[in-house]
Amino acid sequence: MANKGSDEVEKLKTKFMSMWHNVKYSWALKSKTPFSRNSPAFLLGKCYHFKAEDDDCPSEDWHEFSDENLVMGNVEAFRKDFTSRLWLTYREDFPPLPGSTLTSDCGWGCMLRAGQMMMAQALVLHVLGRDWSWPEALTLQPLDVETRTTTAAKRLVASLQGNPRISESRQSLAPQAQASGSAEEADAHLKEMDHRNLVSWFADVSSAPLGLHSLVRLGMMIGKQAGDWYGPAMVAHILKEAVKEAMEPGLASITVYVSQDCTVYNEDVMDCHKALKAGETSGEAADSPPVAQKSQLSTTPTLPENQAVVILIPVRLGGERTNPEYFDFAKRLLRLEYCIGIIGGKLKEACYFVGFQGQCQHNGKWRKIHSRRDDSLIYMDPHYCQSFVNVSTSDFPLQSYHCPSPKKMPFSKMDPSCTIGFYSRSAQDYERIREEVSKVLEQSMKEKYPPFTFLQGRSADYDLSVGLSTEKREWPFIRESRRTVTTAGDFVLL
Repeated sequence: MANKGSDEVEKLKTKFMSMWHNVKYSWALKSKTPFSRNSPAFLLGKCYHFKAEDDDCPSEDWHEFSDENLVMGNVEAFRKDFTSRLWLTYREDFPPLPGSTLTSDCGWGCMLRAGQMMMAQALVLHVLGRDWSWPEALTLQPLDVETRTTTAAKRLVASLQGNPRISESRQSLAPQAQASGSAEEADAHLKEMDHRNLVSWFADVSSAPLGLHSLVRLGMMIGKQAGDWYGPAMVAHILKEAVKEAMEPGLASITVYVSQDCTVYNEDVMDCHKALKAGETSGEAADSPPVAQKSQLSTTPTLPENQAVVILIPVRLGGERTNPEYFDFAKRLLRLEYCIGIIGGKLKEACYFVGFQGQCQHNGKWRKIHSRRDDSLIYMDPHYCQSFVNVSTSDFPLQSYHCPSPKKMPFSKMDPSCTIGFYSRSAQDYERIREEVSKVLEQSMKEKYPPFTFLQGRSADYDLSVGLSTEKREWPFIRESRRTVTTAGDFVLL
C-alpha cells in the first residue's frame, strides 16, 4: 500500500511539474530580435548583409570578409535560410518516455533538443545540400504571444492536420509532376519527401531513430533518467550511439565520430569514412528496400563503402566563464561551410548556435564595422513548448519544425562547455576540414592553448586508457573540472 501511495504522489508531482513547465514555456520567444544593418551576419557558412537596396554600398572593410565560400544575401535570403533549418523544441502529450511516466520534456530536455538540431543540420547537408531551402519558409509568421501559446499551437497543428486543401494539394503534387514531366516539379517532390523523412527521424515516438525516446533510452544505459540534465559532451556520445544502432536505411551512409579529450585522431576519422555498419555488406545496407523503392536524394548519396562522418568535438572554452580569447575562434568556425554549429548555451539554458553578427579579425586586426560590444551569437532556442505531432501520416504539418524568429545573445554569456560539429562527406572533405580548421586554430590561438587539436594516427596508437566497462555501454566523456550544480526546475549546464 505504501508503494502505491508513493506512486500516486509521484504521478501527481509529475503532472504538476508538466503543467507548470507548459505554462512557463508556452511563450519563450517574447520579442523580435534586432539585427544591425551595418555589419554582416554569418549563418552556417553563408554571409548576409542587411543593407537596403537604396543604402550606400558596404564599406571596404565589409568586402574583405567576402571569402569565396561565402554567399552574399539580403534580409529575405537570411530569413529563408534560417527558417529552413530544422527546429526541435520541447513537446508535450507524446507517448511516455522509457522508464518514466513523463509525456513532456519541458524544463529538462533542452540539451537533447539542441543536439537533435545539430544532427538535423548534418543530415540536411547529407541529404538535401547546403543550398536547399524550404519553399514555405517565408510564409511562417513571427512568433508572438497571441499566436504561439500552447493552446494556440495545438489549434494550429490540429487545423493543419485536418485541412483538406493542404492534404489535397500535397497528394496531387506527385501525379502532377509525373504528368507534366517537369524535372523541376519532380525534383521538388523528391525534396519534399526527403524533408519529411528527415523530420520523421526526430519524431517523439519510440520508433524514431533520433527521437527523444531513443536518446533517453540510450541515456538510461549510462545511468541517466528522463528528467535528468544532459551535458553537451554526453549528448554527443548519445547521438553517436543512436546513429550507430539505427536501422533506418536513410542513415546507413552516415556515422558519428566523437573526439577524445579534445583530440581528433585523423586515422580514426578515415576509418569511419571507410567503415560499414554492423550487418552491412559492400553492396546494399542490410534490410534495405530494393533500389526502385528508395527515396531518391536531391544530391548524389554517399555510398556505404564511403560513409559520411559527423565529427563532434566536446570542448571547454574557459573556466567558469567563456574566455574572451575564444570569441574570434568561435566566429571563424561558424563561417565555415561544413561547420554544423555548436551546442551549448548560457546559464541554465541550452541552445544551438548557428551563426553570429558582428566583427571578425582579418589579417590579425579587428575591422571596425561596428562597436565590438554589439557582437552577438545567433541561435535556435529549444525552450518553447509545442504539441505532439503525429508524423505517421503522409501529410503531417511541418510548420512547427521550422522557426521564423532567430535569437541573439552576447558572446560573454556563452557557457564554456560546448560541443562543436562538422560534416565531412568524404575522406577528401576531411582533409580539407583538417587543413582549414588547423589554420583557424593557428590564427585564432597563436601561442594560446587551443581548445582542441588534430593528431596523426589512431587513438589506440597512443594507448589511451579510458577505464570504462564495455558491458555497461559507458562512453569516454571529456574530463570537466566543474561538477553538476543542482537547482529547482531548469537544466543546468556543466
